[in-house]
Amino acid sequence: MSKPQTQTPYEQIGSERIEELVNAFYPKVYSDPDLIPIFQGDIGEIMRKQKLFLTQFLGGPPLYSNEYGPPAMRYRHLPFEITPTRAKAWLRCMKEAFEETGLDKHPLGDMFYERLTRVAAAMINTDDPPAE
Repeated sequence: MSKPQTQTPYEQIGSERIEELVNAFYPKVYSDPDLIPIFQGDIGEIMRKQKLFLTQFLGGPPLYSNEYGPPAMRYRHLPFEITPTRAKAWLRCMKEAFEETGLDKHPLGDMFYERLTRVAAAMINTDDPPAE
């Protein structure tokens, strides 16, 4: 008797929902005053990379690694000053995008968001500037 096949989070959430999430997320990022300084460049290319990453992050095909090598996200983000405030802003934008796309109500939504909170925490590489 064979074991039943279990679906990956990627298969359960689906590529369409990941695309919706990315499409909802980046306009929020590009309008956030804390995040604008570190999100420069072609929004379309940044969104494409995020779709590749999230696909792989959720157990889908290794699209990001196939094109760019291992994700090594902390290393790739070292050139950017990621402060605790910016990590919180990033998560706030992501939470809003989850709500906008209904991922907050998806059975795997809490798990997915929790994993992203750990990613955001790992990206912090600079202290917030002292309050004036």
